[in-house]
Amino acid sequence: MRRSLIFVFLVLSAPASALDLDGFKTKLNELSKPAASNPAAPAHSGLAQFSTQDQIESLRQALTQGAETSVSTLARKDGFLGNSKVRIPLPDSLQKADRTLRRFGMGKYSDELITSMNRAAEAAVPEAKTLLVGAIKKMTVSDAKGILTGSDDAATKYFRKNTESALAARFKPIVGKAMKKVKLAGKYDRFAGKGAEFGLVDKRDANLEDYITRKAMNGLFLVIAEQEKAIRDHPLQATGDLAKKIFAAIRQ
Repeated sequence: MRRSLIFVFLVLSAPASALDLDGFKTKLNELSKPAASNPAAPAHSGLAQFSTQDQIESLRQALTQGAETSVSTLARKDGFLGNSKVRIPLPDSLQKADRTLRRFGMGKYSDELITSMNRAAEAAVPEAKTLLVGAIKKMTVSDAKGILTGSDDAATKYFRKNTESALAARFKPIVGKAMKKVKLAGKYDRFAGKGAEFGLVDKRDANLEDYITRKAMNGLFLVIAEQEKAIRDHPLQATGDLAKKIFAAIRQ
């Protein structure tokens, strides 16, 4: 009934020259659509109840918590070696030699080398804490907004962008010192020597210092991403009441 009345009204109110049944049909369809009772709200509108300063401070608290937890997790003994997600394997160029040595019962050479590489990473990763906290302190309002309303790894991407080069510069000499401490060069020589007997290894194929540095940073950012997602998924795990409230508001 309502559609019929609307149609009659449109016909009577239109000039004779404008009578176009197709046009009326289109208008009728538009008018008959239910009105949007609740226009789409801006993403994460729950943040509006908090001041910009509160949002930034809560984010800094949460990120500092995540960074410190990540570093301490990886810096302890077996932090890398005991975690299959970040354990540093032999470089690709040495994998064939590893498989051959194990086939002939000489896996101990590979195991020694892998253990020493991971110990070097565990020794280097504490250097990350100062750089990560520094990046948090330098965060702008725009950075904070982007992280709070961004993807589950938005903060991790921010850390990588702002600390990766400096981390590499800090990690590499520590890795070098750790390599000497755990006698990594000697263990590599033994591994390479055995691999060379099978014509499988060229020592020039592996720059272990660069390789360990790169893998250590990748492992660090992976663990940071896991910490970040955990805080977003479970706001009550965040440090500080304000951070709990703000991350809970994001999830609304």
